[in-house]
Amino acid sequence: MSEITFNRCHWVDLTKADYVQYHDEEWGEPVYDDKKMFEFVVLESAQAGLSWYTILKRRANYRAAFAQFDVEQVARFDQQKVESLMQDSGIIRNRAKINATISNAQAFIKIQQEFGSFSDYLWAYFNHQPMVNLPKCKSDYQATSDISDSISKDLKKRGFKFFGSTICYAHLQACGLINDHSADCFKSALKKVNTP
Repeated sequence: MSEITFNRCHWVDLTKADYVQYHDEEWGEPVYDDKKMFEFVVLESAQAGLSWYTILKRRANYRAAFAQFDVEQVARFDQQKVESLMQDSGIIRNRAKINATISNAQAFIKIQQEFGSFSDYLWAYFNHQPMVNLPKCKSDYQATSDISDSISKDLKKRGFKFFGSTICYAHLQACGLINDHSADCFKSALKKVNTP
């Protein structure tokens, strides 16, 4: 009996089991939980200038280093903690990115206070419905959009760092606000519609 195979998005490296699992189980799934949103804020901002897989394979280390992605705890990290993180070989030891994670946590909390949750703040840009693009080939994928431009600009005004339009767009994809699974992918909205 032949094994069932699934078409996946063109960017997935099928030789990396953890990458395939991330694509199959997480990428593009709508996220409404602020803790999960903050996790992706930390990971995506750490990614700036690097490949996503570089960060993905260090995810457990980031979870341990950044208080299980507890935004309140991360917002209180001091310079002594920064120095400790600079010695942690399990994460990207970039002082500017580590400091940005702390200031992003502080800005994240202010948004929660203003909008009720970070999730509500982000989803309001999409009228609380995922945007579905259905790219057909690799060249159809985009790195930014008008919405990611607007959100990253607003987040910058609110104190976010290492979260330009490209990183913002990747965050929106990861958290399912933008569904960019390719039209022939088994996770495509043509075959599966996600609702809250």
